[in-house]
Amino acid sequence: MIAPITYQPSFRQVERIPPLNNSSGLSRMFAAAVVNQQFCEMLLRNPHEALQKGYLGETFSLSKEERDLIVSIRARSLSDLARQVNRSLRNQY
Repeated sequence: MIAPITYQPSFRQVERIPPLNNSSGLSRMFAAAVVNQQFCEMLLRNPHEALQKGYLGETFSLSKEERDLIVSIRARSLSDLARQVNRSLRNQY
């Protein structure tokens, strides 16, 4: 008797990344930096000023910890900034 071949799917374990502190303010800040090169450059060059001025006259709703984190990071690119923010927030959990 021949045994039937059964399909056994293999699952890869995917690392779960915690949300950005459930902050729509951080999401909106990164979205503004993606769509506007001038804001992105200001965010990288002078994050305190960028957060203070906001984008199109609208500021970002960030906690003190989030604001302090953004201001403390020295990044060369938006992806570098996002990577460092994500790493820092992951270490908080």
